[in-house]
Amino acid sequence: MAIDKSDFFTSSRGEKASLYSISAGDMRVTMSDFGATLISIFVPAGMGRFEDLLLGCAEPRQWETTDAYFGATVGRYANRIGASRFSLGGKEYRLAANDGVNHLHGGPLGLSRRIWKVEPSEEAGSPTLRFSIASPDGEEGYPGNLEVAATYTLSADGNLRIQYEASTDAPTVLNFTNHAYFNLHGDGKGLVLDHELKLAASRYVEVGAGLIPTGRLLEVAGGPFDFRQGKTVGRDIGATGSGYDHSFVLDRPSEKPSSPALFPFAVLRDPTTGRRMEAFTTSPGVQFYSGNFLSCPGKGGLSYVKHEGLCLETGFFPDSPNRPEFPSSVLNPGERFSHETDYRFYY
Repeated sequence: MAIDKSDFFTSSRGEKASLYSISAGDMRVTMSDFGATLISIFVPAGMGRFEDLLLGCAEPRQWETTDAYFGATVGRYANRIGASRFSLGGKEYRLAANDGVNHLHGGPLGLSRRIWKVEPSEEAGSPTLRFSIASPDGEEGYPGNLEVAATYTLSADGNLRIQYEASTDAPTVLNFTNHAYFNLHGDGKGLVLDHELKLAASRYVEVGAGLIPTGRLLEVAGGPFDFRQGKTVGRDIGATGSGYDHSFVLDRPSEKPSSPALFPFAVLRDPTTGRRMEAFTTSPGVQFYSGNFLSCPGKGGLSYVKHEGLCLETGFFPDSPNRPEFPSSVLNPGERFSHETDYRFYY
């Protein structure tokens, strides 16, 4: 078990970002306090070598300007809110529009482009990084003073656990996720179209213009969105239009919404290396994004192209604040928001 800290970069606002490295078993994870961002996940690749399973930026300062959200902890509201507005308690709130007329991933600044406070520690022998930040009332248009924490713990058995917590002093909406791009071949080692993906989801959220939900939940059975039995990412991707960028409704067992259990929702496998990632969450859905718009410089001087990585972003559905029929993303004073997502790696 080890935790190391080093300098990363100085932001355009003059803030110093740091890099943290945690190790457990054969794995090593690097993160930054800039956006509480996952920078790398290293696993053994034989002959004393390690493979990085995450995509990322070519230069440190590019983490501040990239619109790919590589590995960032995204909020206040991850995903999209239609027309950059929602109503709560009879009052309309207007948010910053940064995706056409819509609001995306918390706005132009959002929590993914701010420096978080870091508290390194050890939990039952596993290295832990607890990131916390305060979001003031009115930031990017959201109501309420929000206190947020995202805790990342790496265990020796290859499990990376992410725990989100938040509290507010006024009714608000929220949705946190991590925007890591996975490639089990290794960063820069090819496309993910041959990765085999299995999702425990019988329905997905239909979207219209701007990828904003229509309100309908469609059955996946027999169509390109059916990953229940597992298939390669690329097998039916042509039938989706531009690729997968959809929220899937997880087939969770009936349970109390106030205390959802950790649910195994995905298995991702690279048939070439045999590497496998299993994913678990307490959230109601997952946004599966197949990297349709990747076109940017990457780590080690690479040039990323579309489908070079994929995201499994757990959380609430897009535009939930405007869809009362969707699981509620509202947090009230006196309540504690708490969700967990685990990624378990086998190599």
